[in-house]
Amino acid sequence: MSKKLTSRAEDYSKWYNELVVKADLAENSAVRGCMVIKPYGYAIWEKMQAELDKKFKETGHQNAYFPLFVPKSLFEAEEKNAEGFAKECAIVTHYRLQNDPDKKGKLRVDPEAKLEEELIVRPTSEAIIWNTYRGWIQSYRDLPILVNQWANVVRWEMRTRLFLRTAEFLWQEGHTAHATKEEAIEETKLMNNVYATFVENFMAIPVIQGVKTESERFAGAEDTYCIEALMQDGKALQAGTSHFLGQNFAKAFDVKYATKEGKQDYVWATSWGVSTRLMGALIMTHSDDNGLVLPPNLAPNQVVIVPIYKNEEQLNAITEVVNGIMKDLRAKNISVKFDNRDTFRPGAKFAQHELQGVPLRIAIGARDLENGTVELARRDTLSKEIVSLDSLIDKVEGLMTEIQESLFNKALDFRNTHITEVDTFEEFKNVLETKTGFISAHWDGTNETEEKIKELTKATIRCIPIDMKEIEGVCVYSGKPSKGRVLFAKAY
Repeated sequence: MSKKLTSRAEDYSKWYNELVVKADLAENSAVRGCMVIKPYGYAIWEKMQAELDKKFKETGHQNAYFPLFVPKSLFEAEEKNAEGFAKECAIVTHYRLQNDPDKKGKLRVDPEAKLEEELIVRPTSEAIIWNTYRGWIQSYRDLPILVNQWANVVRWEMRTRLFLRTAEFLWQEGHTAHATKEEAIEETKLMNNVYATFVENFMAIPVIQGVKTESERFAGAEDTYCIEALMQDGKALQAGTSHFLGQNFAKAFDVKYATKEGKQDYVWATSWGVSTRLMGALIMTHSDDNGLVLPPNLAPNQVVIVPIYKNEEQLNAITEVVNGIMKDLRAKNISVKFDNRDTFRPGAKFAQHELQGVPLRIAIGARDLENGTVELARRDTLSKEIVSLDSLIDKVEGLMTEIQESLFNKALDFRNTHITEVDTFEEFKNVLETKTGFISAHWDGTNETEEKIKELTKATIRCIPIDMKEIEGVCVYSGKPSKGRVLFAKAY
């Protein structure tokens, strides 16, 4: 852990990969494209999961679980969805192995164990869930259905990066059914707001809420709402999506309900999700060349206490004081760890906790006991100060809020200074090459122009901002009329 990270300025991608591994968040596994999330990384994901789960339940949703496998015929039922995910599907064709007679100790697929119908390993669960909903819904009295599941999905990516894009990843996916179009659209917007609130208030990452263009929508959706964040290298990252599915899946799976008037109508649907990709967003928004920087809300250990001592007698005296500090901090719902390992020197402990992004570090030695003080170090600013034991608990409690807000404001300032309005395509290309970030530009609304800009610059329309003002202009590429500016960026 002592070896320094590659600097962000030197090689941002290498810095990211090194940080994920050295901070003990995750590592590549024996399965191509899949990762092992290590205990420290999983503890951060658990905090995200717990807060999101709380928010889902506060908005009336319940958790359920649906199968990992989807019969191919069900997967094909909604054509756009099937086409959209076809190239990423893993497929189960056989259900048994047998000894290979030609190679001792080896196994092969039993040719007689071929499945009657192939099974898709879920890339997303709309198909299996809407086939299930057909048996749950008969009347308006059965609606709405507000269900979420925490699960893993498989999308067979060829080029992978830990947390950002892996063949298997963890996520939650909400799937709701409604009696009216208006109610479904309201649900779609509500959940996008839930995501935005969580990412901004809990993760300290500013986001822009918007709607995806037709070419960037979820396969099978009428509309896709999203939250877009900006990373330190000036690339955008889609942090969450919420989809208005219309009646597409209800029609594909023949899910109808009896209205209050006794008529039969198709159900209206939404789906929405965030994944372990949020871990990547967390890393790339706040961290620095010294390692991970965690907002207090997400830190497995918000405070770590490191004793500095020469003998067992000093350690015992320090431990007695530390036990009181820990008791008082935990009474304030502040998580704290006493790092009294005798296998590492204090300097090595400091380096590890700095690398792992612990928000506050307290160092306490024999002289501190005499003076009634401790050394308090902030991870976000790398600043240190001497604090009296009498005021320590109040000081730490105040810093939890201060650090959380400071990280958000720093990221917000960066984001705001990296939104650039352009009016010509030359300006557009120049910003991409020299400044990066979001580019606010007029677009004529056509798929052809969107695709041409992507082909020429690798920048995509990240979203049409929800608060976009309709100001007429001319498209930055085609020169045709435009109703307003959209946000372009290169993206993960």
